[in-house]
Amino acid sequence: MPERQTPPVKLSCRHLWKVFGGLPAGFDAEADTRAAAQAMRDAGRIPAVVDADFEVGTGEIFVIMGLSGSGKSTLVRCLSRLIEPDAGEVLLDGEDILKKSAKDLVEIRRHKMGMVFQDFGLLPHLSVLENVAFPLKVQGMDEERRRRRAQEMIELVGLEGRESASPSQLSGGQQQRVGLARSLAVEPDLWFLDEPFSALDPLIRRQMQDEFLRLQQMLNKTIVFITHDFMEALRLADRIAIMKDGEIVQIGPPPEIVLRPANAYVAEFASEVPLARLLTARDVMTPGDGAGDLPKVPAGMTLDDVTAEFLRSGAPRVAVMDPERGCIGTLASEELARAVARRSGDRESA
Repeated sequence: MPERQTPPVKLSCRHLWKVFGGLPAGFDAEADTRAAAQAMRDAGRIPAVVDADFEVGTGEIFVIMGLSGSGKSTLVRCLSRLIEPDAGEVLLDGEDILKKSAKDLVEIRRHKMGMVFQDFGLLPHLSVLENVAFPLKVQGMDEERRRRRAQEMIELVGLEGRESASPSQLSGGQQQRVGLARSLAVEPDLWFLDEPFSALDPLIRRQMQDEFLRLQQMLNKTIVFITHDFMEALRLADRIAIMKDGEIVQIGPPPEIVLRPANAYVAEFASEVPLARLLTARDVMTPGDGAGDLPKVPAGMTLDDVTAEFLRSGAPRVAVMDPERGCIGTLASEELARAVARRSGDRESA
């Protein structure tokens, strides 16, 4: 069967630097980055983003995480040029936005980028509908079209009936939904979310994560998502970039980050993750294409849920199904148990 195609690159970040205090004279981008960053610190400068280099595919949720002060929010602001980087490139659909004029940048933000931040940023004197329609008004869209589009987005995020409410009349979760709807109203190609759920209570936060995943399944946006919560990153991400002291120390899909941490800093994040809630049937299956009469489970089903399927069906083996490729492997109950035990041991010895 044909392999799944790698999605085209939407965003490329190439050797990006942001140094508060400015780059030193004679800065050499080819030099050892850690040594250069340390020399800047010794000289009283603050290297907030150190040689960041990665790509984000179309439709990918790329999560950037790290502890407070690691540089993750500075990085996402550099990607959108809310903060001007000191060196490097940021390519959106192959064009370097760092070379765009102020006028061109305004147009890119109005039409290609959506941004959601922790504080929601709602205008308190406007209704829900007016808040969602506001960026369309800035674009110059006529009133009828922007109200229709805003109404569609309000329904998309589940706020029907609250169109006339003011932000002060909404709960925190409802305010966040308005922020999501407003950023989606412009139909962005690229969606930046900086700790959007961190101010919410745990239950509402979980609900908003569910809502976010539902929206992504429908809209297939290219997303750069910032968080300091590792469990949130694991739940949402296609890939995770972990930052420390302005540097990206590891990039990979969630299972790789947990099972093969690059260093002790990453391993500390992953130390309490229950593997059966993270690993999927795809991660531990025996590859093959013979489904036969076996019970079928989705390739992305967690091992917790696969275990429940074994108990329900009583079958000794299941077929692992990919929505595009059909059967891609099989998994026996004893293989599942051995895989979790082996990989837990691997992680403990990492």
